[in-house]
Amino acid sequence: MAQLTFFTGPMNCGKSTLALQIDYTESSAGRRGVRFTCKDRGGESVISSRIGLSEDAVEVTSDLDFWAFVVAEFTAGRRIDYLVCDEAQFYAAEQIDQLAHIVDDLGIDVHCFGILHDFRTAMFPASARLVELADRIEMLQARPRCWCGQPATHNARTVGGVMVTEGSQVVVGDTAGDAEVAYEVLCRKHHRRRENSAVVNVDLTPDPLPFGAAE
Repeated sequence: MAQLTFFTGPMNCGKSTLALQIDYTESSAGRRGVRFTCKDRGGESVISSRIGLSEDAVEVTSDLDFWAFVVAEFTAGRRIDYLVCDEAQFYAAEQIDQLAHIVDDLGIDVHCFGILHDFRTAMFPASARLVELADRIEMLQARPRCWCGQPATHNARTVGGVMVTEGSQVVVGDTAGDAEVAYEVLCRKHHRRRENSAVVNVDLTPDPLPFGAAE
């Protein structure tokens, strides 16, 4: 039976990489799918991974109706076996209902990828709806780490290197620390304390190995 699956985890845990891998695996088996994304850091209409993978995708706008999209594809004689929906936290909650409708009434597998919480630790409306409706929720195992070495569970927004907890819920950024607005993954303890790596002056560059040192 078709399923609505929600793959989730903090930033840097490989969600977009897995989205592209699932699409590749499914298409290699002769199944036809459609890729969707929303506000990807790589630009419009693309799914991009931090390890360098990218593929074109349909940009999810506020007026996109998933049900109407799929029905139009069927009407045009194009088969759809699955949907890959990246950056699903940015979708509207009603669009998640449309995806569940597609699974239940059209028998199409839907794979959604996104983070649960914003930089304030509040759940995104679409992510909350996915938790309520998904047949299966998968926490990705490639867990990023906080600067302290503990597994990271929270996404922090920084402005000029300083962590902030107020502002618009959706601001596109990346984990590259040299941007004016950037994101950093932290453990709960340091997110609560608002202690990102820049504030505590942590050098995340690993120490060089002592090989080749003068004897």
